[in-house]
Amino acid sequence: MAEITINGKMYNVEDHITVLEACRKIGIDIPTLCYDDRLEPHAACRLCLVEVKGKGKLETSCSLKVRDGMVIETHSEKVINARKDILDLLFSNHPNDCLICDKSGACDLQNYCFEYGVEMGTYEGDKKDYPIDYSNHFYTYDPNKCILCGKCVRVCSELQCTDAIGLENRGFHTKVVTPFDMGLATSNCVSCGNCVAACPVGALMPKRKEKFRLWEVKKVKTTCSYCGVGCQMELLVKGDRVVGVEPARGKANNALLCVKGRFGYPFINHPDRLKTPLIKRNGKFEEASWDDAYKLIVSKVKEIKGEYGSEAFAGLTSARCTNEENYLFQKLFRAVIGTNNVDHCARL
Repeated sequence: MAEITINGKMYNVEDHITVLEACRKIGIDIPTLCYDDRLEPHAACRLCLVEVKGKGKLETSCSLKVRDGMVIETHSEKVINARKDILDLLFSNHPNDCLICDKSGACDLQNYCFEYGVEMGTYEGDKKDYPIDYSNHFYTYDPNKCILCGKCVRVCSELQCTDAIGLENRGFHTKVVTPFDMGLATSNCVSCGNCVAACPVGALMPKRKEKFRLWEVKKVKTTCSYCGVGCQMELLVKGDRVVGVEPARGKANNALLCVKGRFGYPFINHPDRLKTPLIKRNGKFEEASWDDAYKLIVSKVKEIKGEYGSEAFAGLTSARCTNEENYLFQKLFRAVIGTNNVDHCARL
């Protein structure tokens, strides 16, 4: 343990953690744009600067390890002014289209500018003017809104291990690009959308069939049903319709999703989706109640089993079900019907 002083109060914290982690553990909020606790500290955005007594300069709390006797100020006048300057620089070269931006309300840059009183960018000069990449089927990339925090690149390389994107050039001309800047459609991107989830601004945004503002939806945490891994996700629900999906923290996925879990939700609202059981009568399918469907299934099972035996049955279940549901299905066939003719299609 290390004994440190933060904003005039003394705390005992683990001696192997960073100043940012120590502050978060004791409830002190420090702004960050590039930090992600799943990644190695990068110290790119500089917004998490703190003042350490005895040091001649401000230091990034995300990469600074605590040590015994350290005296830290997280919101001194010097720190506040430095953060304002950083936000001013970022916003000066950022499209001021918050009124129409789909990220509005959930944009970290917008929220921090509001918190620190940065109403407009005061630095004049060249503006980024890059074409928007619409080539991916599921999301768009607007490099003009990119703040070069690098989270998308690091999530793609360190967590997703795809290495579909990287940083090109230096200084003002630095840009997140695919190899040879050929666009997302020509890269080895697997469209998982984990870069989209990590982006703190509106540079990477999902393509939405239904327009909505983020404050119009409620989030419902659930388990992805595309396979048996058990990835956790948040359904974005507007009214009685699912209009989007975001990854959630879970032991199985650590806030990562694949392309199916992230973007494969439109079937929920599809007009062809079955909502009630169908029973064929006189050669045509008709809607029926669940009670009628169960009664028909039971009667048919008894009839066929009595005439042909248990081996006349075979069951095929789906990877779209949970492991628990598939377990119950095979238990039904083996213990109740009496056959081992059970298969499972894991090819989605």
